Amino acid sequence: MYHRFDENKYPSTNIQMDVFVKQIEMIKNSNYDFYDIQKFIDNFNEPKNEKKILITIDDAFSSFYEIAWPFLKENKIPFILFVSTEPVGNNGYMTWDQIREVEKESFAYIGHHSHTHDYLIEKSDEEFINDIEIASKFFLRELGYIPNLFSYPFGEYSKFMKDYVAENFSFAFGQHSGVIDLNKDKFELPRFPINENYGELNRFKSIINFFPLEYKNLIPEEKKLTKANNPPEFQVEFFEDQKNLDNINCYSNEGNAWEKSNFNFLNNKLTIKFRDAFTPRRGRVNCSLNDDGKWRWFGIQFVVQ
Repeated sequence: MYHRFDENKYPSTNIQMDVFVKQIEMIKNSNYDFYDIQKFIDNFNEPKNEKKILITIDDAFSSFYEIAWPFLKENKIPFILFVSTEPVGNNGYMTWDQIREVEKESFAYIGHHSHTHDYLIEKSDEEFINDIEIASKFFLRELGYIPNLFSYPFGEYSKFMKDYVAENFSFAFGQHSGVIDLNKDKFELPRFPINENYGELNRFKSIINFFPLEYKNLIPEEKKLTKANNPPEFQVEFFEDQKNLDNINCYSNEGNAWEKSNFNFLNNKLTIKFRDAFTPRRGRVNCSLNDDGKWRWFGIQFVVQ
């Protein structure tokens, strides 16, 4: 997941274009193909024999159009551009004409990213639905259709939001780290955020070589935490035929401190007993597994209210 390109004032959402080019070269040199977006949609439920890379860009900043788009177009690299409709045409954002120019290419796909890009998890249910519906009207007017892929602003969502999105879209993406596999919930798909802080090439090489840490079920389904459910009950159920599960390690940031999670493993179920409540706005759990030399990974994000 990318946002800005060569906008040095915003290191948490920016990537230097020369670094981005090296990352693309690294993907190609690792013999990974880029995922055609329509094939990703059509074949999601089919078992995969090879790993592919899916590139997404959030927010439709003008720096994407000016800096990254010519390179992606020249090389016909598939990607999803998630657009929030309210900022379109404002200073620093793409115009509808530019979005239509990108959208007409077969390897480019436009996604729905709300209207206001506010912290929608803080809004009432009615305000959230209204925001999405306003954006949908803009997409219908400007593109002639409503995108069927959704990206949660800031990667934040409650169960209500996810349930609504599941009824109105085909897939939805968060901002929790991990590798997509056919067992992941189609409406909370993971992405690795890439920026100046987390885009260093050695780390990027590790990321593209991760494999999915698959699981059968994960609770809680509610990722919005309040005083009533913070810390949450957390359990992951794995499949019976998975190997090397005793190699798993999890880290979490409850109590505003990243430490190894206090977990136990019994009957293919991993249970974390959190040390304290999550205090930053975004609580995270990241689990990894060395599976005979293959590093597997999944991450979860909670939103603290």
